[in-house]
Amino acid sequence: MNEIRMDVNMILAGDIGGTKTLLGLFTPAVPRPQPILVREFPTLDYPDLVTLISTFAADSGARGHGILSAGFGVAGPVLGETAVLTNAAFTIDAVAVARAFEIERVRLLNDLEAMAYSVPALERDELHVLQAGHAQPLGNKGLIAAGTGLGQAILRTTNGRMEPSPTEAGHADWAARNERDIIVLRALIERFGRAEVEHVISGRGLSNLHRITHSGDCPIVENDEAPDAPSLISQAALERRCPGCVDALEIFVDAYGAEAGNLALRAVATGGVFVGGGIAPKILPALTDGRFLRAFLDKGSFRSLLTQIPISIILNREAGLLGAAIAAM
Repeated sequence: MNEIRMDVNMILAGDIGGTKTLLGLFTPAVPRPQPILVREFPTLDYPDLVTLISTFAADSGARGHGILSAGFGVAGPVLGETAVLTNAAFTIDAVAVARAFEIERVRLLNDLEAMAYSVPALERDELHVLQAGHAQPLGNKGLIAAGTGLGQAILRTTNGRMEPSPTEAGHADWAARNERDIIVLRALIERFGRAEVEHVISGRGLSNLHRITHSGDCPIVENDEAPDAPSLISQAALERRCPGCVDALEIFVDAYGAEAGNLALRAVATGGVFVGGGIAPKILPALTDGRFLRAFLDKGSFRSLLTQIPISIILNREAGLLGAAIAAM
């Protein structure tokens, strides 16, 4: 039996992605649980979540602390008490976690559903306002987040309470908007058989775009399949050290803004659109130079509606973990 015991009321939360997992212990507090300890782990270094939590407990000296409840945001669809990561061979079993650590309540959520729970609790300095707009207090909200993959969620207000709804919109079909996009579309269809949103708007999507925008070798990135390729591409683009990398990031930002606008229309997100995920804070200059907003607003007769919708970039890189803790609480 693992040595985490229920003698102190605490919350265990996790943000489980295809590349990394954040685990944290929190004390319950309304509206925002307070972190006691947060650790980051390479997800695929562990066979399952039980083993990963055991390592967290042993390394952190958290033995003897009791867990009141647990919540885990998972980068993939949640089916009942289990979930499998979309972009990695990693299974999460809520029943196994509950039994191993004697936790009465274990909740699994889609990772964007979990992040959505953090939105009402975020402070002003954790948000960068891209468009002030005029938020409707009871209006729906939209959340879009690019990282290893792309996730989206809708936040609906029902009877005065915000309820997040998960989606798998990242795997919907990607639509070309101009001649340059058509070139990208053809390349993606040739490589994957179809073009989905995540093939463009994600870390892997940035690598796909890099492959398309370089007719020869790139002076910056030798292998666009390498784990650090998206970071190298975006940094080279921001510093304008490689024209092909600049083109790749411009296509990425155009597509990101356009898809955020699509989400705003689908959700009628008069309460605001929030841009989360690990990529946004790293490329903030590219998201704030006007390109993202122009693509967001480029919706024909609905432009006037979209100008009224607030857009905020989430700067807190642990928003998914915080949301999982709130959902558990």
